[in-house]
Amino acid sequence: MIRFICSATSRNDFPDTCNEVVFVGRSNVGKSSLINALYNQKLAYVGKTPGKTKLVNFFDVDGIYTAVDVPGYGYARRSMEETIAFGRMMEDYFSRGDRIRLVIMIVDGKIGFTKDDLDMKEFIEDKGLDHVIVANKIDKLSNNQLMNNKHRLFKDLTNVIYVSALKKKNIEQLKQLILESVK
Repeated sequence: MIRFICSATSRNDFPDTCNEVVFVGRSNVGKSSLINALYNQKLAYVGKTPGKTKLVNFFDVDGIYTAVDVPGYGYARRSMEETIAFGRMMEDYFSRGDRIRLVIMIVDGKIGFTKDDLDMKEFIEDKGLDHVIVANKIDKLSNNQLMNNKHRLFKDLTNVIYVSALKKKNIEQLKQLILESVK
């Protein structure tokens, strides 16, 4: 059973949880859709315009771990104030590194890494956090395109799971990986 814990914007409001699995990704990469597909219910708001998630959202997953949904990064329509506040909120959240068991970094399987994705990947690695790359939206690719993208866009990476949140392809594989990371 998945239970909403709270939404927060600063370290003073973050709940005292452990075994956190955090979902990060660029705005409009399908992060909310993937979260909803993983847990088979509507937990995260899916909108037509990117940048809807503005808070850090915490969910208890069967008393085993805490799923954490953070706002998407790289959203161009944020004001400078919002961008600074977002950066502060992310720094506050990721400073709790001892609680984080796995970072699930979602990228667009069609386009691969953007500069913002590479910056986030470097940030995660600098924090020394375990992470996996999830290439979402593979349902929008033919088999040939998927194979080409695996070799062209993700060739140097060993920790990539290719999923379709829409078609629920490889969702079970991701679930298994999460469970193994929180044991």
